[in-house]
Amino acid sequence: MLRTPETDTLRPRVDKARARTLAWLDNLAVPEAAPGVTRLSAQHDVHAWPGMLLPGTYNGIHCRALLGGLDAMTNRDRQCTVLWLESHRIAGGAFRIPGMKDDAVYKKPDRDETWRYIDFHVTNYALGAVEMLDGTRVPDLGFLRSWLEPSTFDTWFDRRDWSDPWQEGNNLVNLASFLLLLERFGDGTDRSRAASILGQLLHRLEAIQDPATGFWWDGNENGGRGLLHAMAGAMHSFHLWYARARPLPHQEKAADYTLSLDPAAVLGACLDVDAIDLLFHAERAIGYRTDEIRDWSRIKLETLLDAQRADGGFADVEDGTLRPDGWVGGYAEPQGRSNTFATWFRWIAIAMVAELLWPGWRNWQFRQMIGIGYCRTAFRSNGHG
Repeated sequence: MLRTPETDTLRPRVDKARARTLAWLDNLAVPEAAPGVTRLSAQHDVHAWPGMLLPGTYNGIHCRALLGGLDAMTNRDRQCTVLWLESHRIAGGAFRIPGMKDDAVYKKPDRDETWRYIDFHVTNYALGAVEMLDGTRVPDLGFLRSWLEPSTFDTWFDRRDWSDPWQEGNNLVNLASFLLLLERFGDGTDRSRAASILGQLLHRLEAIQDPATGFWWDGNENGGRGLLHAMAGAMHSFHLWYARARPLPHQEKAADYTLSLDPAAVLGACLDVDAIDLLFHAERAIGYRTDEIRDWSRIKLETLLDAQRADGGFADVEDGTLRPDGWVGGYAEPQGRSNTFATWFRWIAIAMVAELLWPGWRNWQFRQMIGIGYCRTAFRSNGHG
């Protein structure tokens, strides 16, 4: 049985953890740079790896915004930081981490696919940070022009590799996030063309969704990780249904699988937030297995709070090497230590659980742009609209 908000002991822990994280972020600030520019971690050598200030900063901006840590930031400082972020754009308006080279990146054998994945991923996060600083800022979406041709989209979609559903989920949500931005900021023709491609994307995905799980994958168990990675990839794609206020097919099946995971286990910053996101939206959108989802989420919340480091940040996993996604021959640091990527992801999960257990307790500043950090907190009684 869940405790009432008045007697719950977890809310003071969340408040204390929040204050510690904001202080940790302050310690990572780069004084000589624009306001909000942040190192990735205490291990990040800015002089050796200046390009890593971009992910350090967009993660830090997102985390601060979520926790209310940007509320006192002046408009002048916000604009200064926006300009700093936008200085990392390449031709066409996409963002790229400085220092990345052809011979040091890999996601797929096709080099163009590799760069598209990395650039789309970085651009989603960077534009999300810009939006948190200035929600009226018009993005440069020149790189999206070719995607407005149905034949370009169809060719690309046909090449998706469902043996790696997690990677493809990232590809899909990133593309969809840019199309949604074009709907918002483009002219009438662009908005219409973006809406058409988004409709095409939804139609193509619904046609191949696995009704037994609610996921997209090729059925390969991949050493027992197949369904787990399919869950992670599907969670990203699900954001488009939430943003479109469209009923999500087989949502119950996806929630059933996720509830089978052990909430007391620390899976990693990505997988933990993916599971929480999926269950949060299943409970909010369709009222599915409400008590079980809340109990599961409460255990996960306690687990996450226990995982906070002494410095106030959070780690991704305990062992191994942390690298920017796709930069296989670039920046690396030991896992098991606090970094802004994991800390932001952990706080998304914590904030979603808090909103689930105690609606309206805090004004969590979730992203409006789909992708990690997006959260739709309100649905109509039928789950949509």
